[in-house]
Amino acid sequence: MTRLILASQSPARTKLLTEAGIHHDVLVSDVDEDAVQAKYGVTDAHDTALLLARAKAEAVAALPESDGALVIGCDSVFEFDGESHGKPYTAEVARERMLRMSGSQGVLHTGHWLVDCRDTAADADEDAAEDGQTPEGTGATVGAVSSAEVHFSQMSSREIDAYIATGEPLHCAGSFTIDGLGGAFIRKVDGDPHAVVGLSISTLRDLLVHANVGITELWDADEE
Repeated sequence: MTRLILASQSPARTKLLTEAGIHHDVLVSDVDEDAVQAKYGVTDAHDTALLLARAKAEAVAALPESDGALVIGCDSVFEFDGESHGKPYTAEVARERMLRMSGSQGVLHTGHWLVDCRDTAADADEDAAEDGQTPEGTGATVGAVSSAEVHFSQMSSREIDAYIATGEPLHCAGSFTIDGLGGAFIRKVDGDPHAVVGLSISTLRDLLVHANVGITELWDADEE
């Protein structure tokens, strides 16, 4: 079976892959997101999501544990009123954002970057050639962004404070989730709802084409 490594510590992303029947391992990068953004000077939410997804995927792909695997990195950035919103981290920032978001809408951009760490024909050694083994790697390193417009219901100050008190929104891009408690405040989503969770399965499928891998090859044996 082709190995897939998720370069993210997000429980929501690994849960999403698991529920989609996609076997994977988790290997977290130590990418400094602020440093990456400062280095490239990217401020656009769409481009930032892709830049950070690439940085995470390439950092993990460089580790020896990734040899022979495919690595997928993801990052989400919420665009609201022309501003890029990552994780709020503090209750004060989350409250300010949610008060503005109440009854309004924004766009959640999730960047995806896939790196094929399997041996390519150029990497093949003489022994492999003599054994008749054909390297499967393509050397692909490709990315894409999946975006969805999120519409929020009117939220009272009491509801916002109660939600923040749970701690859930403090470590989520845009200060909300759709697959947790925050789903109660989302009226509708225009676009791929998986992108709002943090990893679009259909986008992953599209990227796998560049590695000559079908998504069904990643399904757990128990799901077949």
